[in-house]
Amino acid sequence: MSLRGQLLLVFLAPVVVLAILYALGTTLPVPALGRGYIVKFELPPAGEPIDLPKVEGPPDRSRPLIVIDAGHGGHDPGAQGQGFEEKELVMALARALRDRLVAEGGVRVALTRSDDSFLVLAERFAIARELGADLMVSIHADSAGSEDQVTGASIYTLSDDASSEAAARFAMRENAVDTMNGVPLSGQSEAVTSILVQLSQRRVQADSEEFARLIEREGQGVLQFHPQARRSASLAVLRAPDVPSVLYEAGFISNEEDAKRLASEEGRERFAVVLARAVRIYFARQSAQE
Repeated sequence: MSLRGQLLLVFLAPVVVLAILYALGTTLPVPALGRGYIVKFELPPAGEPIDLPKVEGPPDRSRPLIVIDAGHGGHDPGAQGQGFEEKELVMALARALRDRLVAEGGVRVALTRSDDSFLVLAERFAIARELGADLMVSIHADSAGSEDQVTGASIYTLSDDASSEAAARFAMRENAVDTMNGVPLSGQSEAVTSILVQLSQRRVQADSEEFARLIEREGQGVLQFHPQARRSASLAVLRAPDVPSVLYEAGFISNEEDAKRLASEEGRERFAVVLARAVRIYFARQSAQE
């Protein structure tokens, strides 16, 4: 057989075999390699309203409302280390803070998630906006990978560049339908809307930074902070233009001492006491300014 005939046979033989198997009704097993790595989850249909969580505390709607966001959840475990998963540690911290605030009274509280469910980042601050929250704290735990000596909590606010970018995007998207700090945006020109949103965002940034300072101040000697305790970054969960927000990295799950402290009842209690005190001082100052 010529070389050309041999090559033709090599390419045609598999096709002929498959055609014969198909004609006989025989199916070949398909390898399952990689199938187990596919994670499927349902997203709500576009345009459907978000299911809002329960608001706990006094029924008086004039009382300030804080939304507590436990990061990650569901198929997203977050950071992992020392036998712990971030989503579980931060859920326990969120519940501890909620319970402390509700027990002390005077403040309304809602959790973005109260179980092991998954929320996309935009849903988290959208919940705070829909509820008309006066403050939002998103709780996470950091990881330094193999650098297990890195330790301590950090408090993040939205960076100035990210704040301006978020304000511009929000103005373009919401200009015909929304309100900002009680000021209706509908009917305003794009230029006016942009200015109103940026002014609101600047005020929100100032309030967010004040709350971050209070957490650091009230936590001195009680919580262990990273040497660079206060930071700013482009974090999507902080981009609500009318809700002061901070992201609290409670410690490094990659560090054995941090992880055990965050998982302990004493560690959760220390966190809840400090954050609850900071929340109340923040709201007291806001009330005095009105």
